[in-house]
Amino acid sequence: MTGALSTKLLLVDDDLKLCRLVRSYLEPMGYAVTTAHNGPDGLAQALGGEFDALILDVMLPGMDGFEVLKKLRATSNVPVLMLTGLGEESDRIVGLEIGADDYLPKTFSTRELLARLRAVIRRSRMTAVRMREERSSAVVVGEIRIDPESREVSVRGSNITLTAVEFDLLLSLAKAAGRVKTRERLLLEVAERDFEAFDRSIDVHISSIRKKLGDDPKTPLFIQTIRGVGYMMLKPGVAAE
Repeated sequence: MTGALSTKLLLVDDDLKLCRLVRSYLEPMGYAVTTAHNGPDGLAQALGGEFDALILDVMLPGMDGFEVLKKLRATSNVPVLMLTGLGEESDRIVGLEIGADDYLPKTFSTRELLARLRAVIRRSRMTAVRMREERSSAVVVGEIRIDPESREVSVRGSNITLTAVEFDLLLSLAKAAGRVKTRERLLLEVAERDFEAFDRSIDVHISSIRKKLGDDPKTPLFIQTIRGVGYMMLKPGVAAE
């Protein structure tokens, strides 16, 4: 048995055969799998239970996966792995923009599913442990204040709401203010995934952070794109190049 006995998983998918397959594969690994087969039921269970992660299909009866995720993210940062149609890049981008932690095409292998699940759960748990252990003081870069302990972010004194991945990305950039962070490094630090040449997830998350900060990528005040390399948090008084 290789999974954690306490790992509780909610699988929201209307494909009963797939649900049986996932459950039969994961339960011997130590995962307690609860299933829901439509959007409203999945949302109710996600909000009412304590799960370590959710597997959420995009196409669901009653309420699609995007709407479920939007409503869930209003109150919860539980890791969410979304299932998308084969080759549907638009689904992946939308999912990441509204708070998904990772995505997987519905042609996934069970081994890849397990690997992705372990990654998002491990990141979530490590972040929680790190925050408890570090009890770090707030990180302040110009008008941005980041509190690692409470995971709160404010800009010019006004709080903004970030997903777990967005918070970790912003904190990583802020701690390295004035230095460039490559996409590869950010993927490894924040998503714990190997870099894929055409993986746009970091760019999507950065775009979402910018919108919430009120930052214009054409004339950035906070986050500068270093073309072909990655991103850099600008230090106060340093103009973007």
